[in-house]
Amino acid sequence: MIEATIATLSDRGFSRTTLTEVARRAGLSHGLVLFHFQSKDNLLSETLDYLSEEYRTNWQAALAEAGPAPEAQLAAIVKADFSPTVCTPDRLSSWCAFWGESQSRPLYQARCGANDAHYNQTLEEICARMNAQYGYASDPRRTARLIRIMTEGVWLDMMTLVEPYPVQEAMDTVFAGLSALYPRHFGPVPAAQGTTP
Repeated sequence: MIEATIATLSDRGFSRTTLTEVARRAGLSHGLVLFHFQSKDNLLSETLDYLSEEYRTNWQAALAEAGPAPEAQLAAIVKADFSPTVCTPDRLSSWCAFWGESQSRPLYQARCGANDAHYNQTLEEICARMNAQYGYASDPRRTARLIRIMTEGVWLDMMTLVEPYPVQEAMDTVFAGLSALYPRHFGPVPAAQGTTP
């Protein structure tokens, strides 16, 4: 039912998602969906919890595997945002549905605020370590914000363009931004190969 909700949010947006459409996509009766969730608000809350936990688990697993070097951790956390687990058209559209509808903002803040704060703090700490270990002088809070904005902006770009570019191009775009922030650690993407450092 959650996957059916994600697909419905992607196609119809927040306000036009209905229990009836979710039930149809899931191949279930409206009554069964209503029995499990009692209301559209509950279904959307559970879906947002699912997406938020999926996202948190994804980036934390990538970070745990990256090792202690801050540049490796930074690369891992950015690459995690483009993994097939979280970077799919339906998931990106669902996130945007929650971000974009004014009526969903209180729900988003209540359900995702703590996870977002933890992500932001982690990113700031990595940026501070880049300064301490390698002599960069940028403000870690602002640098972390720029990295987050680059990723979220590329996500939006991937969804709204008539001919969206592939995930690899999206990730390479963010790494091009990283190369501007940390030029000694993230070089420009080679034009011929289009590969990420």
